[in-house]
Amino acid sequence: MSDSSPLPPVRLHPEPELARAALSTPLLSRAARLARWAGPDTRVDAGGGLVEEQLPAAAELLGLGGDDAAAYASEAWRVAVDTGLVEIVDEEAGTVRAGEELTLLTGGSPADVLGVWLAALETVIADAGVPDLDDLVGALDEGGEIDFSSVDWDPEAEADFLDGVLGNLYLLTVSEDGPGDGPVPLPALAASMIIPDDMGEPTNDVLEQVSDAMMRLDDQFRMLEPVGLVEYQPVDEALMADADEEPAAPVDDTDVSRYGMVRLTPLGVYGLRARLLEAGLEAPAVGELADKGADALLDGTARFGQAAAQAETEQWLTRRESPAAARELLAAARGADAGAPLRRLRCQQALSLIGAEAEPALREVLDDPELGGLARVWLSERGAAGVPAPSQELVFWLTIDTVAAQLAAEGNSEELQALVEGLAAQHSGFFATAWRVEHPATADVLEAMGRLHPDKKVAKEARKAAFKARSQQGG
Repeated sequence: MSDSSPLPPVRLHPEPELARAALSTPLLSRAARLARWAGPDTRVDAGGGLVEEQLPAAAELLGLGGDDAAAYASEAWRVAVDTGLVEIVDEEAGTVRAGEELTLLTGGSPADVLGVWLAALETVIADAGVPDLDDLVGALDEGGEIDFSSVDWDPEAEADFLDGVLGNLYLLTVSEDGPGDGPVPLPALAASMIIPDDMGEPTNDVLEQVSDAMMRLDDQFRMLEPVGLVEYQPVDEALMADADEEPAAPVDDTDVSRYGMVRLTPLGVYGLRARLLEAGLEAPAVGELADKGADALLDGTARFGQAAAQAETEQWLTRRESPAAARELLAAARGADAGAPLRRLRCQQALSLIGAEAEPALREVLDDPELGGLARVWLSERGAAGVPAPSQELVFWLTIDTVAAQLAAEGNSEELQALVEGLAAQHSGFFATAWRVEHPATADVLEAMGRLHPDKKVAKEARKAAFKARSQQGG
């Protein structure tokens, strides 16, 4: 996740809904109950943890039982301290009191509640990167220092690994071609961190690394579920049994869910986006452009997938009168810069969401050399009367502009290849005319057509036309 390019835009749930979800998470609700329970007789140790003799009472208050009750109570207490729900009054005496943040959970805004939850999330993510406590105790040397090498643990590398996994999970969740709200198999997440993109068949050593990573992630996602970041189906215990042991029930080796399935909750999406923004990454959210101008909308959605761009544009349009919105969009679509073709494509897509009220604005630009083509397309698609036929010059200019926009939006996609093949087939002598088109992207478009067209003869014609166009442009 070190790439500086923006991430796909995410559709966040409303803050009040997210705040209610945060308050109902097991870990934060337990921490809040302990903060209300803490009083003058509550004592903490030098590290701020609840003293051992008070853990049974804390566990009973939380309704916890079993061998892990004290550990769960201790974890909730640590979250209460780290989030400010509990304040340490006197470190030497080990006395505490309810913190100022506790009032935010009942009397604060949704943003206040989410701020407390984000602090809890940081605590849990930090804990998830720490190895088993017994291993750490065994690694203490005589001076009380931890020998990290003896437990095969590099704190910085472990934190980076978990951040990378969570970043990949976020990317899979918000990408238009990802699973969305669906779960992600744990092996796929582990492999995304271990197997290089250019590796063909993974070696046995690499597969063993993936298996080890899966086991680490299994422990970590079990820890991250109670804070509400994820919903997690753990790895089937039968998979971790000794090979010599007879399975208790028939095992289906083709069932990928047995290897662990994880999905981000809506609260988790919010939390990871906040962490990505804090780390300096560009992580847009649908709706952020709704109160900005049309220039910001067209430039911003240029990097969005089609569904996200439409959702953003719909929110933008709901705040404006249709005729004024159409004129603002058309004005913002003008330009000869490299981003202008994609702006015009996004403008055309935005105008398709406006009804007949936009017609006067479109008729006003019929003679505009940059907008006249898309105006004719819009009017013709709606069966408007009196739409003047475009000149051949305008047809070719619009064609170059459209291909340039598709190149910027999708790169060398199959859809663009089909468009290129169709253009060359439908227009006899297309390249003989196309290289003369006075459009800044003419040469680049013709070069792309030469790359994309499968017919060698046609591709050669396109490359020759691109050379002529570049010579004409003086490049």
